[in-house]
Amino acid sequence: MRKEVLFSGFGGQGVILASVILGRAAAVYEGLYAVQTQSYGPESRGGASKAEVVISDEPIDYPKALHPDYAAFFSQEAYSKYLYTVREGAKVIVESDLVPNRDFEFEKKLEVLALPLTRIAEETTGLSLTMNILTLGILTTWTGIVGREAMEKATVDAVPRGTEQINLRALRKGFELGEKARKGLL
Repeated sequence: MRKEVLFSGFGGQGVILASVILGRAAAVYEGLYAVQTQSYGPESRGGASKAEVVISDEPIDYPKALHPDYAAFFSQEAYSKYLYTVREGAKVIVESDLVPNRDFEFEKKLEVLALPLTRIAEETTGLSLTMNILTLGILTTWTGIVGREAMEKATVDAVPRGTEQINLRALRKGFELGEKARKGLL
């Protein structure tokens, strides 16, 4: 089982942190193999960034995502640049407020969940910055790529000290939304 995950957005949205947490949940708490890679423009904040996680139950021979099974797009630039790399049937999460121009024809080949993620995060925690953690919760429950407990532990390990409870609140709201998506209620 090899699963490829792509997170993409602009610098400052927590794209890389999300990928690190997912990789840690898989490798440290689920006992799977995981490789995380990242790339971003010269501007660390505001420039395009992408991070990939490859998860497998066997050693990973190639660390890059070729045709992601799952993807999260947090900006229009990310969506426009990387949408066409995902495999047919992929589960894709889109930040609907920040991706106004979508290719609905191409999306027919995918399972797409488009939500105002930043707004939901802000309503849940008071901090729009927790949008990446909210998305991890959705991804975890919607796809089953890792267990909830593994994701909670990895999140607590990786977020800044003093923000654990706020981030867990965002993650659990994501679990709730992911469960609704899994049941076809979103």
